[in-house]
Amino acid sequence: MSAPPLLVATGLAKAWGGVRAVDDVSFTIAAGEIVALIGPNGAGKSTCFNLINGQLRPDAGRVLLSGRDIIGAGPARAFRAGVGRTFQIAATFASMTVRENVQTALAAARGQIMRPWGAGRNIARDDAMQLLALAGMAAQAERPAAELAYGDVKRLEVAVALAGAPRLLLMDEPTAGMAPADRADLMRTAVAVARKQNIGVLFTEHDMDAVFAHADRILVLDHGRLIASGAPADVRDNAAVRAAYLGDGVLFAATSGGRPEDPKSS
Repeated sequence: MSAPPLLVATGLAKAWGGVRAVDDVSFTIAAGEIVALIGPNGAGKSTCFNLINGQLRPDAGRVLLSGRDIIGAGPARAFRAGVGRTFQIAATFASMTVRENVQTALAAARGQIMRPWGAGRNIARDDAMQLLALAGMAAQAERPAAELAYGDVKRLEVAVALAGAPRLLLMDEPTAGMAPADRADLMRTAVAVARKQNIGVLFTEHDMDAVFAHADRILVLDHGRLIASGAPADVRDNAAVRAAYLGDGVLFAATSGGRPEDPKSS
């Protein structure tokens, strides 16, 4: 017997005036599954994320995490329920070291007070180093976050997100602003950590290389509606998906490898 889904989203809807940002969207995510949520700009991806982590209350629908209803819980309660999130524009405490950033996140998750002086600097030190090792950042633990290259800031953000011991990790454009080599490295790291810790991942991404290389399953939104859901090969060959992306400059290659083609570069 297969395990029940980690996340069950049913009939999600959100509108502002006459604009349906999310329109009757339903999907599931299993523990340890890597799911990409893609679509043209304005398709409803960010709104869908905000409904799941409690920043927005839907007009209709439910979100269950391990059977627990987290609709409208708010980001803090969703975090405590097991929903972690990284953002398109990474943000860290620039004046703190890499290690202190993770220690602060761990202290917050545990309801402790983190002070950057005295004995407070030792709070969760070993746990912070373990998370930095998972994210490939242990060697930079004592560097000020302000000195990091942008790709390393993104890796640090992953370690910070893991501090809450999430069961579900939402990653909003995780490779935005990164060089191609750094994109691939970050996605390999995030996916490896998720597999190891059995964390379900839902990520949005415009880089189709990252999507097709790492997603177990792909959800496609267009004008707020879910127009396709399935394995990468099935989504690649879906006519509705091709049509939705024509205006965004992206075509899905007909090759067996599922690699995307950008007509602007051809």
